[in-house]
Amino acid sequence: MSLISNRDSRARQWPILASFLSALLLLGGCASNDDEEFSADSGEQQIYDEAQRYLNARNFDLSIRALQALESRYPFGKYAEQAQLELIYAHYGAYSPEAAIEAADRFIRLHPQHPNVDYAYYMKGLATATASQDFLSRFTPTDQTLRDTSFAKEAFAEFSQLVTRFPNSPYAADAKSRMVYLRNLLARNEIHVANYYFRRGAYMAAANRGRYVVENFQRTPAVGDGLAVMAQGYLLLGMDDLAQNAIDTLVLNFPDHPALNKDGEFDTVYTQDGLQRSLINKMSFGLFDPPKPPQFDSRKGIS
Repeated sequence: MSLISNRDSRARQWPILASFLSALLLLGGCASNDDEEFSADSGEQQIYDEAQRYLNARNFDLSIRALQALESRYPFGKYAEQAQLELIYAHYGAYSPEAAIEAADRFIRLHPQHPNVDYAYYMKGLATATASQDFLSRFTPTDQTLRDTSFAKEAFAEFSQLVTRFPNSPYAADAKSRMVYLRNLLARNEIHVANYYFRRGAYMAAANRGRYVVENFQRTPAVGDGLAVMAQGYLLLGMDDLAQNAIDTLVLNFPDHPALNKDGEFDTVYTQDGLQRSLINKMSFGLFDPPKPPQFDSRKGIS
């Protein structure tokens, strides 16, 4: 009875499987037809129109193939340069930042005087900024300041080059706003590194990171944390005068910083009078409620 039941079950599954395979073959045939539509002996205009159709439909994979076919078949045609330019966007839309950067570099190298070369610089900056992101991070909330910032530095340099070379470019304003974002990101990353050094007990390295933020990332939200890092690092190193200077500057410029209490005093268990342990920690001889390493992130009210 069981064997018959299993056979009947498999028999019922065959039509479903056959339908599924037929659908796959049909889709494969459609893809093949789409490929042949622009890879056969088509004219320049026809291939370009197909590429535009795919771009408008956000079918970036097919648009890339169409644009590459157009450029290879008609390298000196009227759409050749435009195809190279649109190929940058197509690669970017297909989540292939490395290919987009390569296409942008190629266009800039071949057409440095092109009236739309500023677009190539702009797209190169966009692609570089996203090069460190994996596929899932594009759709899930992640703190980019915790990630590798090497691409952010490169993207800042690319946008800076665009703004410097083409100050009147229609993309200059957006590039400037992205530079502000990237600068804030880089400053916040330095604070994360300083917090890591505090956890490792490397107090001088932490203080130096804070000072670097204050000196090199002025007018960013992380400057307040940079001053707090300096104050805490110098306190732990016994450099009370430097610590007090940092605290005074913090109070003057960031009176609402979470590292300050309501009286404007630096609120930390690692004070100029030494480590302030809780009663439980003292009574348990340090076994319970140990002081946590100082951490600063004014975005979350952490200090």
